[in-house]
Amino acid sequence: MAETTDSPQLVRVLGPGLLLLFVIGDILGTGIYALTGEVANEVGGVVWLPFLVAFAVATVTAFSYLELVTKYPRAAGAALYTHKAFGVHFLTFLVAFAVMSSGITSAATAARAFAANFAEAFGLDLAGTAGITVIALVFVLVLAVINFRGVGESVKTNVVLTMVELGGLLIIVAIGMWALGFGGGDFSRVVEIDPGDRSVFSAVVAGTALAFFAMVGFEDSVNMAEECKEPTRIFPRMLLLGLGLAALVYVLVSITAIALVAPEELGAGETPLLRVVEVGAPAFPVGIFAFVTMFAVANTALINMLMASRLVYGIAREDVLPAVLGRVHPTRRTPYVAIAFTTLLAVGLVVFVGGVPELGGTTALLLLGVFAIVNVAALVLRRDHVEHRHFRAPTILPVLGAASCLFLVLPWVDRPVTQYRTAGVLLGIGVVLWLVTRLAGRRDGRPASTSRAQAPSSYSGGRAANMSRVTATALSELPPRTTSVANARSPR
Repeated sequence: MAETTDSPQLVRVLGPGLLLLFVIGDILGTGIYALTGEVANEVGGVVWLPFLVAFAVATVTAFSYLELVTKYPRAAGAALYTHKAFGVHFLTFLVAFAVMSSGITSAATAARAFAANFAEAFGLDLAGTAGITVIALVFVLVLAVINFRGVGESVKTNVVLTMVELGGLLIIVAIGMWALGFGGGDFSRVVEIDPGDRSVFSAVVAGTALAFFAMVGFEDSVNMAEECKEPTRIFPRMLLLGLGLAALVYVLVSITAIALVAPEELGAGETPLLRVVEVGAPAFPVGIFAFVTMFAVANTALINMLMASRLVYGIAREDVLPAVLGRVHPTRRTPYVAIAFTTLLAVGLVVFVGGVPELGGTTALLLLGVFAIVNVAALVLRRDHVEHRHFRAPTILPVLGAASCLFLVLPWVDRPVTQYRTAGVLLGIGVVLWLVTRLAGRRDGRPASTSRAQAPSSYSGGRAANMSRVTATALSELPPRTTSVANARSPR
């Protein structure tokens, strides 16, 4: 269906500065606040190294995203790139559902981190007890209520949240500098590696597979392409600069953490950075930092639950998932059934999977699989020529990106079986719903995918709406039996 000339377009308001802050804000968050200790458990003192390797892998993949987003400068995403490259309904759906699932596992990770920091902030001795799970569940339900009421996302809000998250990490770096200046800490630990009974390579790879969770988020910025001024010109510089600055902050934070707290102590609980503050600056009000951490991870969780519910809504509205998931509340104008569905999945993850490393590792696993497909899609879409100039990554980078992402997905990285099982269950739920929808459609004589009404105006902007719209477009516009790039041209 051709797009009419009077169709409303997104306003291009993002300049270089706001785009840079959006990228940094999307990367900073739960990963570094919650997983520093878990990475230390894998490698010992060189906790900064897995973060650096994860940054390298993410940067290589970012070049593929840059080629695709400047080639197709609209609110896009992995599902759309998959559709354009391969033209296979089921693969497009799997990518979309994997992205949705990664949002839920990320939110569940943030819920566990929030609960642990909540207990610390209020002096509750709940470490290792069911109390942490209860707080995490209450937090998830509060997110559902906020989600149901309707939350408008804006760039200005993102700037504020980014400043808070970044401020908390800079406090850690400042404490490290203060400790170094006064002879505190043991900075010799930053070059000590403890692989346990594994090889050094295996330990670093295992740490990287976990640390990659901290580097995800940059891919969300491609959904802002239609709201960016001159995306083909400024996107490459700002995305790479944002990745680099975030990586620098992460490396400085991890070096500070390990210099002030021994690896075995850093990895002993679910609030590693709070322990760093307690040791490095005993006079600093730890409760304040706990609240900063809670705010940072709460922001991560809310954004991810918004994205997940709107993505489910968008797919359901295209008859790819059961239609009931596309229902909208008559007064709140929010997708209440999709919110309930994604919240139920998050509750199940908190209860049955539980730990931060398992949940964070599952998020990384799902997105690494998506990134591998995006890297391959970038190569396939070299055959699809566009009229305007765009960024082109050196061919070796998508190849390296696909290979490195696939390497980190496979079992030889010593990834716990729980992560594969969790990812498999989530994708399995999606496949079952997809099959049920297709069988119901055939029984009723309906086509597999039909375009429906647009998303309600109460959440018609930001990442969540863009993800919903893009994925729905990719799925609804895919022609039957399409197998070539030539038949999967730029939509509308």
